[in-house]
Amino acid sequence: MLDTRPRLLSVGTAHPPRQYRQEDLIRLYQVTDPRLTSLFQSSHIATRYFYLPEPGPDGKAPEESTGDLLKKHLRGAMEIGPLAIERCLAPLGLKVTDIDYLCCITTTGYLAPGLTAHLIRRMGFREDCARADIVGMGCNAGLNGLNAVSSWAMSNPGKNALMVCIEICSAAYVFDHSMRTAIVNSLFGDGSAALLVRASERDERSFAPKVLGFCSHIIPDAIGAMRYDWDDKQHKFSFYLDRDIPYVVGANAEKPLTRLLDRHNLRRRHIKHWIVHSGGKKVVDAIKYNIGITEHDVRHTASVLRDYGNVSSASFLFSFQRLLQEGRVRTGDYGVLMTMGPGSTIETALVRW
Repeated sequence: MLDTRPRLLSVGTAHPPRQYRQEDLIRLYQVTDPRLTSLFQSSHIATRYFYLPEPGPDGKAPEESTGDLLKKHLRGAMEIGPLAIERCLAPLGLKVTDIDYLCCITTTGYLAPGLTAHLIRRMGFREDCARADIVGMGCNAGLNGLNAVSSWAMSNPGKNALMVCIEICSAAYVFDHSMRTAIVNSLFGDGSAALLVRASERDERSFAPKVLGFCSHIIPDAIGAMRYDWDDKQHKFSFYLDRDIPYVVGANAEKPLTRLLDRHNLRRRHIKHWIVHSGGKKVVDAIKYNIGITEHDVRHTASVLRDYGNVSSASFLFSFQRLLQEGRVRTGDYGVLMTMGPGSTIETALVRW
């Protein structure tokens, strides 16, 4: 009997054209407090990509209003979102008119109609393309979206489902020289990633991982540990990360992972590949320690963090792409995908090639 569980057939990523070193940002925003500059100078992030305003005559980036930031979110999304989609579809010989379902994920801007409508209009998707916008779930949202997209694909065999994560994190930046905003500003970058999912008999011979299942875990007591809320003083939305987040996430990471593996009669030794969200060095270290994986296991997580920073919901797909490009995956290998974010939430998925 043919196995027609959904497969992850292709992934494409994109980022803004301009790359910044951490030192560039210190200079651009004239950060002088040693406590804050130390955040930017930590070695686990070397470069990131942003949409930032051109500096004024004094060499400093001008302040962006809430309206400016929302416009930047849409403008940037319409640049790197289509690029990621095109790079995802091209290896399969598909066009946007072949897409039957479009799911778009973002946390870094709000608008109505959502990004799916703007992408359909800009790129020429069919008018009968089904769609869903997942807004505001945070860095974990890529796996929440993949769960929904995989379920749709299973219910519609042979149809093409496309998920795209578009995060213009620079549209969520507030520069007020506080520790709260410096933590965020030193960590996140802009990026987009698209993934084609299909459940079809014709893909049985494709070397692409099958999605076997998902497991979620929410920590309600830590609901305020990661949040995006209104800053009355700055008159903008501002993202907040509690300093204890690595320990909260790490202490709970084993719970959904154990449930996920138990459901499939697997143990950690059976997992050959680990794709963990690039949430920051302390978060990744806490995950490694608590679930018992190695630095080699998170090599792609670490390299994405180094080259792009935390790209929110798109991060795990950047790492997934690097795993595929590495060429070490073999038929029969199991992989675990893990993301974490506001809620506080940990999401996991099991795949097999």
